[in-house]
Amino acid sequence: MRRTVYIKKKKKRVFFRRLSLLTLTLLTAALTIFFSLRLYAQITGAPSLSVPKASVFLDKNGKEIGDHFLAERRYWVNLDEMSPFLIDAVIATEDRKFYSHNGFDYKRIAGAVLKDVKTMRKAEGASSITQQYARNLYLTHAKTWSRKISEALYAYRMERFYEKDVILEGYLNTVYFGHGMYGVEAASKFYFGKSAIDLTLEESAVITAIAKGPSVYSPVENPENSEERKLLVLSLMEKQKYITERQKERAQAQPIILKNREWVDASRVAPYFLDAVWKEAEKVLSEKGRHPAEGGWTIRTTLNPHHQLIAEEMVSKWMPDNELQVGFISIEPGTGAITSLVGGVNYTESPFNRATQAKRQPGSAMKPVLYAAALENGYNPLTFLSTKKTIFTYDEGRSSYEPKNINGKFADHPISLAQALAISDNVFAVKTLEEIGYKNFENMASRLGIKAEFPASPAIALGALDVTLSDMTNAYNRFASGGTEVVPVTILSISDSEGKTVYEQSSKDLKQIMSKEDAFILTHLLTGMFDPVFNDYSSATGLSMRQKQTRPYAAKSGTTNSDQYLIGYTPSLTAGIWTGYDVGKQLTDAQDLAPSKKIWIDFMEKVHEGTAPEPFIPPKGVSGVIVDVETGGLAIEECERQRLIYVKNKDLPQKLCTDKSLREQRTSDSKKGKLFNLFPFSFFE
Repeated sequence: MRRTVYIKKKKKRVFFRRLSLLTLTLLTAALTIFFSLRLYAQITGAPSLSVPKASVFLDKNGKEIGDHFLAERRYWVNLDEMSPFLIDAVIATEDRKFYSHNGFDYKRIAGAVLKDVKTMRKAEGASSITQQYARNLYLTHAKTWSRKISEALYAYRMERFYEKDVILEGYLNTVYFGHGMYGVEAASKFYFGKSAIDLTLEESAVITAIAKGPSVYSPVENPENSEERKLLVLSLMEKQKYITERQKERAQAQPIILKNREWVDASRVAPYFLDAVWKEAEKVLSEKGRHPAEGGWTIRTTLNPHHQLIAEEMVSKWMPDNELQVGFISIEPGTGAITSLVGGVNYTESPFNRATQAKRQPGSAMKPVLYAAALENGYNPLTFLSTKKTIFTYDEGRSSYEPKNINGKFADHPISLAQALAISDNVFAVKTLEEIGYKNFENMASRLGIKAEFPASPAIALGALDVTLSDMTNAYNRFASGGTEVVPVTILSISDSEGKTVYEQSSKDLKQIMSKEDAFILTHLLTGMFDPVFNDYSSATGLSMRQKQTRPYAAKSGTTNSDQYLIGYTPSLTAGIWTGYDVGKQLTDAQDLAPSKKIWIDFMEKVHEGTAPEPFIPPKGVSGVIVDVETGGLAIEECERQRLIYVKNKDLPQKLCTDKSLREQRTSDSKKGKLFNLFPFSFFE
């Protein structure tokens, strides 16, 4: 009996000894794991919470007009910039113990493990918000044990180093909500056309529901599933005392009005312009020592939404339904601010920007650049030249060039620079180039910001070289700016994701690249294309627009076999347009030749609508004089073709238009084929 009792006691002691040993072993293992995790966390440090963020574009008034994102469309917002309904809905649905656990809801995990074992598959999710955030940042969504372990390790480190609100904010900014939208702000804008802070209770429930399965619970693609999940979210919120029963019932009854269609339409505002903005932003940020790829930039642009809307409307109205393409740009004199830009008929079909990237021949639109150089080299608006049919030789006599006018005709008498520009006489332009020299022409083009190769051929006087519309419009904008070196810009300021201003456009003294006198004289010469008083063997080139004209414009058109240009300005706005085919087709049909002038004049009239016509104000040293167009003499009643011309004071005409010597001089010059006594080139009439 005693032996039996002894054996039982011995077995009991052995059992408790083993139990104690097992307990000690488990405790030691647990402590080892715990301290190992602490050591692991300390060694590896806080995991980075950095994620790519979309950069936001604003127009000149501060209204959002688009974004730029690298891989994910995401707008980072703070917790206090989110609706309290949304925050409560997410916690009630995804992790009701979020603020009390240390990153893991062990009860939910145990239940999920048991279910996984029963079903023999990893189907049940029990991840806390911290774990989901870790997965969103660092891992894939593959349902494997290795991923789960990695997720747990990241979650532990995050809980160790970051406050709960930091984790919750990060989670809400990284969740995928379908349709390319990451984070609650992007989702709110896409689905409801508003910021996350303005979401109502029912809208917050819809957004929260999507996170469970973006493809399954999208209100756009699966409205029934979305509605069912929304009701569940609201019930969970009521059950956990976040809302009252009355609030739940009211939210359940409210219809859901989606604004995703409006978001899609709004996201297409000025896409060509925004591409140009991002290129400029990359350059600016790099110069500031920042990385554009950081994202989260708020970029305030120069875009005038009114100008952009009108530009797009006119393009849509006048471009024919064929493959003809267009480039359009408008710039403010004095500031260089680009107020509108259209790079093609359809951005979706072709994002190639024909306003800034395409290099095409400007034709006669290049002549004002030539005549700007001529004004610096002895010419004035009343310089007369014979423009009869002429053959020019160049390349030391080995080559010849015979310019023709658009109608195949030539003047049978000398004409002035003012008239030559108005009717776009080609012989006058080539003679001018040969007189002033190629270097002076190229130098002026360079000062005006035109980047192009200038071949040693007389044809460059007629625009036979490749340039971009943006460069050409910038050149005219420098005329409009009084001959100053205005630089085109698309950005007013850039702020980073923390709201710190990284860059701000500043006003500065502008370099004078040509005299104010020459800039104004050329400007007034460019008003001649709208004036029928200059009509001769050919009409002034802008007469087709005259009927719509309500104010002074300085402008010049240009036409080649494949390109149509028109660039011009008022004192407050410069605009340029190019139309043509991308490759391999010439402009032959009337419908292909008409759009450029129609778009340009309608745009200029519309943007200036309701404002008083602005005069071009002459600077000191320049005087206006009424002259006879045919002779250049001071006009009196006997001379019918009269026109106001501005010249430098030293060039004021001294003779009346009836003075016989003027007509004799013009006749003599016509016979000689030149006005000056000696030309450094050879030509034959």
